[in-house]
Amino acid sequence: MTINPPVYRIGVDVGGTNTDAVIVDTSVGDHARSVIASHKSPTTSPNVTAGIERAVRSVLSQSRVDPDRVSSIAVGTTHFINAIVEHDARHLERVAVLRLSRSFTREVPPFSDFPAGLRRIMHGYHAFLDGGLHIDGSLEAPVRAEQVRRECEAIRERGIRCVAVVGVFAPLDSGHLHQEEAVRAIVNRQLPEVAVVCSHEVSGLGFLERENATILNASILRFAARTIGEFRKALARLGLRCPLHLTQNDGTMIEARSAARLPIRTFSSGPTNSMRGAAYLSGMYEDGKAGATSIVCDVGGTTSDVGVLLPSGYPRQGVAEATVARVRVNYSMPHVESIGLGGGSVVREMARGGVSVGPDSVGHAIQEKGLVFGGDVMTATDVAVAAGAAAKVGDRSLVDEVDQKVVSDAQAVIRKKLERAIDLVKTSPDDVPLILVGGGSIIAPDTLAGVSRVIRPPHHDVANAVGAAVAKVSAVVDMVKDTADQSVSAALAQAVQLATERAVAAGAQPHTVVVTEKEVLPIPYVANQFRLIVKTVGEFSPSREAREENGVVVEAEPMGCAEEEVTLGEKTLPVAEPEADEVFDIESYRPCIRKNATTGVQEWFLSATDLEWLSDGCYVLGCGGGGSPYPEMLKLKSHLEAGHTLRVIDPEDLAPDARLYWPGFMGSTVVPAERLSASETILAVKLMMEHEKVDDFDALIGLEIGGANGLQPLTVGSSKNFDKPAVDADWMGRAYPTMWQTTISAQVPDQLIPCGIASGDGRNLLMTRTDSDRSVDRTLRAASTEMGCYVGWCPRPTTGALVRRWAVPRTLSQAWRVGRCIARAAATNTASTVVDAIVEQLGGPACAKLLFRGKIVHVERRLYKGHSHGEVTIAHQAEADEEGEVMRSEAAVVGGTLRIPFKNENILATHEDRGVVACVPDLIAVLDAGTGRALGVGEYRYGVAVNVLGVTCAPAWSENAAALEVGGPAAFDRPDVVYEPLGTYVEPESVIREFQTS
Repeated sequence: MTINPPVYRIGVDVGGTNTDAVIVDTSVGDHARSVIASHKSPTTSPNVTAGIERAVRSVLSQSRVDPDRVSSIAVGTTHFINAIVEHDARHLERVAVLRLSRSFTREVPPFSDFPAGLRRIMHGYHAFLDGGLHIDGSLEAPVRAEQVRRECEAIRERGIRCVAVVGVFAPLDSGHLHQEEAVRAIVNRQLPEVAVVCSHEVSGLGFLERENATILNASILRFAARTIGEFRKALARLGLRCPLHLTQNDGTMIEARSAARLPIRTFSSGPTNSMRGAAYLSGMYEDGKAGATSIVCDVGGTTSDVGVLLPSGYPRQGVAEATVARVRVNYSMPHVESIGLGGGSVVREMARGGVSVGPDSVGHAIQEKGLVFGGDVMTATDVAVAAGAAAKVGDRSLVDEVDQKVVSDAQAVIRKKLERAIDLVKTSPDDVPLILVGGGSIIAPDTLAGVSRVIRPPHHDVANAVGAAVAKVSAVVDMVKDTADQSVSAALAQAVQLATERAVAAGAQPHTVVVTEKEVLPIPYVANQFRLIVKTVGEFSPSREAREENGVVVEAEPMGCAEEEVTLGEKTLPVAEPEADEVFDIESYRPCIRKNATTGVQEWFLSATDLEWLSDGCYVLGCGGGGSPYPEMLKLKSHLEAGHTLRVIDPEDLAPDARLYWPGFMGSTVVPAERLSASETILAVKLMMEHEKVDDFDALIGLEIGGANGLQPLTVGSSKNFDKPAVDADWMGRAYPTMWQTTISAQVPDQLIPCGIASGDGRNLLMTRTDSDRSVDRTLRAASTEMGCYVGWCPRPTTGALVRRWAVPRTLSQAWRVGRCIARAAATNTASTVVDAIVEQLGGPACAKLLFRGKIVHVERRLYKGHSHGEVTIAHQAEADEEGEVMRSEAAVVGGTLRIPFKNENILATHEDRGVVACVPDLIAVLDAGTGRALGVGEYRYGVAVNVLGVTCAPAWSENAAALEVGGPAAFDRPDVVYEPLGTYVEPESVIREFQTS
């Protein structure tokens, strides 16, 4: 008896408007011909499962395929992300969070950056337990079973059914420790009805973002289990006995039982389904062979999504932070540029001449309102039909009277919009193929600038479902490896092997597994440590059959998530409305300035708004370095919420004999992104006070304003700690990679000794003698490696007289104003002009300049003596609106490429024709063109659109040779570069002086 092999695969994509389904014959070599049936219908609401069942029944009926010959079905759905975005309390569970770290993370508790509405729904309980690792994988503290059992009782008492376990550096826990799994095993024994999610299974390094993603995943576990159970029952009714998969947001698929454990991986899978469908239908990426880089444009009714297919045939991933319902997460998302252009985009003749196309659209009412359907609204589809589009859409005679000039003008606007979006995602000036998919793709022209050829594959209107049907399985490894005893290439080979094994375990055919992504990132300040990121994909193996019972596919549910009898979409509980963004008038906001009744000094009392603006501003002034201030900002917000105060005073109000400490962090910025800082700088100040035998001081000043250290004087000076004001000044006016690169060290010798460092977990070190300030830095960095690679540092105190003479003044005010510009741009949708606003706030074009506008096309990195060295190359990119008019002011340098070498921070900006256009000690910041926010050197990635900002440094850095020797090009081994000021320095305006009331 001959048994026909299962060669058919079904794909379903459930969108907000349409549910699409296809059936693909994998035995057909011609990909376009392999789609043997398709179905498109409006998404049914509230019972989405019924719509899926109808769509699948339709393609089975059309194709007459025996259900037993279907090897798999993959569904892309918005069910789970919608529950979170809509704050659907009916489908979201309260979550208990168990954090593993003996000494760290307590200052920023779980849910700190959740919107209030989601926090009310999800926050059930949290506790801090012993555990955690260091960046080198060594043990911070062992897990204590009795602690876990005690917290289980607290969870039981509260009736919580979902638990998130989050350990510091858990993604590195690949040895014998397995702390998160150990905690999960204890919870499962104590609370067998509770579902437990371990953070290392959800995403990689980045503690807060990984914890947030783990919480979201835990909250929707039960809903996911019920939903997937309903999907399986629908398939059983159709006679399908094949495994069920769900598509992921990286263009691959995940088995149903795994999706029930990790539903967050299915978030935002729609764009990737379309891109993978485009790759398959185009025939450019067949048989696992690497193809050319191409662009995919998915044109819908209202918007067009444009992304890049790498030679692997998978979407290029984005680099900006991902958010779900305003919650920051760190799972991979494709880089997609969305523009307001679709088949239903409204076309209008403009009073000043010409036409506009969109961004408003008739959407899916086009068959009622579009001209070719008998309506009275001219749309982009009408223009395409009037211009002679080959596709048969509506009645062409209904657009015969449309003015051909209007048609040609509208086509020109459509062309420019598409060309601009394509240019935004391209990573080189070379022409590349464009694959058009989506129901609205008829509006696109056949030729476009920057495009070598336009491909409209068959079945383009259901490319999303095709992408689901042909999805492969994948695995990702994100780890830190020590290369002291092995080469980087050997460590990378180990990561590739591990990623391959994981892909096979997930269901890939071993001989088909290929590496689609590899990245090696040196860890700054940590010798021989590299972060390795590897992704592998492979063809689904139909031999991996699910267990069957009475004809219904049955797969293991997550612990505590047994299926419940439900009907999806029936609302038995009210859906909580997502809270509206608080109406906040930036222009009328006034910081709180009050006179101290005792000293008579005007003091700035910071608010949560001030902290947000300072955080963004400090990162810009970090010049690519300093680390993200975001976790420190959250910590300070928690101080305010607890009733503590944060004060700032002007440097001119310091007495000459005032005593000031200037603490900061030193070490790898990778560490605090994972091991949230604790009391390191506070302990370092206490260590110095003990050494100096003093019990009081007057104020604090920042080591640097750039990055996380810019907020340290506020943390140490908080009324929760020393209750001392921070001075509106610092010793760098930016960020520099070493502690001796300060204005005071340059101008006044021997200011760094004595000094102390503190690890935050009980280890302190005091240094009392040295032969030079540079030796202090080298010595303490070596010691900090043994203390967790990130320590608090504090030198001997300085005086008010030295601060007033040599500090860079009013840099907190400067950071605040920069952050306000960024906030204003976000609130008013004016990101295109945010650089202009920042330039004005920094003193105008005589002091600050937009140096260059472009996108990152190349990044090189290497680790040398603990520092992250490298260079980023940025290619010129013009900006225009849909009518072709320049939106922003001209950059100082136009055309060609700009290269920015860095040593933790940006050093030079060198143009291929103009040579050096800016260099240290002037500030060079690379800003995300979409938001105006800063990018750190570790965030430089291919294809990101950026603006390069230059700012003239304070005179303390340029007025004599001693300062330039410490902070100029020669300090970075560039004696060939002669410093020439970018402009004329303008001292920042004091927030205190501007807003004081008396």
